[in-house]
Amino acid sequence: MLKTNRTAQVMEAVRARIASRALTNGDRLPSIRGFAGIMGVSPATVVEAYDRLVAEGLLRAKAGSGFYVSASALLPLSLPESVPAQARAVDPFWVSRQSLDAGPDTAKPGCGWLPPDWMPAEALRRALRNVARADASVLTDYAASHGSHALRRLLLARLHGEGINASANQLLLCGSGTQAIDLICRLLVKPGDAVLVDDPCYFNFRALLRAHQIRVVSVPYTQNGPDIAAFETVLATERPRLYITNSALHNPTGATLSAHNAHLLLNAAASHDLTVVEDDIFADFEPEPTIRLAALDGLNRVIRIGSFSKTLSASLRCGYIAARPEWIAELADVQVATSFGGPSPVITDVIANVLSGGFYRKHMEDLRQRLLKKQHEVATKLRSIGIEPWLMPRGGFYLWCRLPKGCDSADIARLALEHDIVLAPGNVFSAAQTSADFMRFNSAQCDDPRFWQVLAQAVQAGRAQPTSVESKHG
Repeated sequence: MLKTNRTAQVMEAVRARIASRALTNGDRLPSIRGFAGIMGVSPATVVEAYDRLVAEGLLRAKAGSGFYVSASALLPLSLPESVPAQARAVDPFWVSRQSLDAGPDTAKPGCGWLPPDWMPAEALRRALRNVARADASVLTDYAASHGSHALRRLLLARLHGEGINASANQLLLCGSGTQAIDLICRLLVKPGDAVLVDDPCYFNFRALLRAHQIRVVSVPYTQNGPDIAAFETVLATERPRLYITNSALHNPTGATLSAHNAHLLLNAAASHDLTVVEDDIFADFEPEPTIRLAALDGLNRVIRIGSFSKTLSASLRCGYIAARPEWIAELADVQVATSFGGPSPVITDVIANVLSGGFYRKHMEDLRQRLLKKQHEVATKLRSIGIEPWLMPRGGFYLWCRLPKGCDSADIARLALEHDIVLAPGNVFSAAQTSADFMRFNSAQCDDPRFWQVLAQAVQAGRAQPTSVESKHG
């Protein structure tokens, strides 16, 4: 710690000289021994400080000559935002941008992940230490084309436990759940094709499909899954290539697909040669497992995807795809072409390390209980200001809520952003733009008192003004 402090002191002394223009572009820095004498530190400390400043771009090193001030040292250290956050369109990218770029003092009731102190940080640290002691190839090599063998074995066992009897050639690891859908789109659809999503659905489905220049069509989502009559009509009229959905703890509604609707959905898909992408990222938040399309279908026309960003870490990016062997082989080739192999061996070994013991099961049991209590607390507070949950989910952390008459969720979200609060307005989830009076709340991220104060004031103001906002959803 002492050496680190001394290194920081040397770095700060150099920065001060550059800031005061005592050193400017192209100037040579004092010799290592000379500056060590001036600062009263060892030459090794000065070497480390100079090297770090080179890494920051403030200095450049010339072999056999020394260290010099870089031209970039005199450039501004921060880049202003070209468009104020509040001025941007409230579209499928809006919540993502605000949540990902939020500062440490920003409240994020609209984001899609759990707070850091809800996640298993100590278990991840232990796993990282274990992986750091592993064979050097884990730290330096590319991943295999299908990803880590150890993690794939664990995932196959978990799939078998759900009644999905996949073999090794039916499972591919990839960079994230989002990349899983990206790879599937690259393989199975082309620009101009139609892809079906729920209305409402996870907003990044819409953003990703837009990036692929795919035509998005939607079907109303009910508390038991998609409206089957509307589903069959859309299949007949639009001929979508894919349908992307969550069967359990649907995002954003929290609903769960019923067995009856699951069978009807698969029958309709078979009749219209539709491939179904079942995003099961919230599966482990269910108190008891419910029906899965992939299990009913046997991975014939259903592709199962998932990841660990909600339950373990959003920083350790890793997803998976379970599908037909021939599709997995082609998806692996697409991944090699775009990423040169599967996800990082360091990341996959850390995840495998955490999943391989009994810790993960206990972690999820505790998390489910904590979330259940939190959801009811937040729902009660929302009702007290006139905001009504569309349903109480069986688990997870989302509450899909209808605002009082007269309130527009986009207006409330813009107002909240002025107070450093990120919310998730309803129409970012709706391809048909039918959810202006809905909002998704992350119950685990609702502890900031500012959020409740601003939300109550915004709702009161919305009620006081006449508006044409009216949702067709639900």
